[in-house]
Amino acid sequence: MNLKQISVFNFKNYASLALVFSADINCLVGENGSGKTNLLDAIHYLTLTKSAFNAIDGQNIRHEEEFFVVKGIFEQPQARPTEVACSVQQGQKKTFLANQKPYERISEHIGRFPVVMIAPQDMALIQEGSEQRRSFFDNMLCQIDAEYLARLMRYNYALRQRNALLKQIAEQPRADLTLIEVYDQTILQEGAILYAQRAAFVAEFVPIFATHYQTLSLGKEDVKIDYRSDFAAQDYEAQYHKALLKDRVLQRTTQGIHKDEYQLLMDGYALKKFGSQGQQKSFLIALKLAQFDCMAAAKGQKPLLLLDDIFDKLDDHRMQQLIALVAGGHFGQIFITDARPERTRTLLQTVAAEKRLFTLQKGALTGQEIL
Repeated sequence: MNLKQISVFNFKNYASLALVFSADINCLVGENGSGKTNLLDAIHYLTLTKSAFNAIDGQNIRHEEEFFVVKGIFEQPQARPTEVACSVQQGQKKTFLANQKPYERISEHIGRFPVVMIAPQDMALIQEGSEQRRSFFDNMLCQIDAEYLARLMRYNYALRQRNALLKQIAEQPRADLTLIEVYDQTILQEGAILYAQRAAFVAEFVPIFATHYQTLSLGKEDVKIDYRSDFAAQDYEAQYHKALLKDRVLQRTTQGIHKDEYQLLMDGYALKKFGSQGQQKSFLIALKLAQFDCMAAAKGQKPLLLLDDIFDKLDDHRMQQLIALVAGGHFGQIFITDARPERTRTLLQTVAAEKRLFTLQKGALTGQEIL
């Protein structure tokens, strides 16, 4: 699978731009603020229906404009090209089309064109709270399995409604509690299935991740991901119902898969507290490479790989290992951003693949070449 071309209108700092990509490697170069990452985000919209950096669609519209449009043409083996178009207008619902036909639900598009992105902001997976890690694994599973996505949406809807009801009950103590049982049924039923899917996926994911980490770090540390959930307990239903009194006091649901944790461990200790900066970077890249491999195996096609400013974040050894994977044909279509064009040319000169380099400046294309 590859993204043949893209066009953007009024998207972030772009008034209008159209590019035709290589099926192999595409390098977006230019000074900081030129719009390199914004183009990767446009690709993210076309694959996952949303921005990788700003959840509020309207804030991605170019200043002083009323709408944005992002279009792209995807090519897949044994299928005709698919034109995907996303448009957002101030004050209106986002529209998403495939070959000019709207989806009944935008969520139906997720997973059709798989993508993996590595960006500086991803260090939040290591350094911040459990919500970041749940989002990372859910992102993978939602792209791999449409039914997982549907179940997760049902679970989250019931959770939001239950939390809203808990707040209402706190304000009106005589409010009817029976509606909580309706939401409990969905949370327990969907949660049990989602827990089983998460646990099974982690069991498959961890050996792949560990192999990548050993390659990047020369096998110096033992790494592990410890998945923990309230639903792992045999009496999870009893524990869930028992927590109702606490839930009413706190006005939120305190038991469920929305509290799951993926503990990142190195030699048995928390990576966040005891891992060096280099170890944390290796851990993160290994997570993303394992994500790529798992999605490629599940979808039967290699995801797009978006590498945002990654060369600035790697030491020489890790950079060489990543380029070795690129040179070995491990990946499919790749998009790389770099503020230093000569570094990109040097690093990729030994890679036997078509490489297109696009030079950007202040939201405009100022040059392109084939390396």
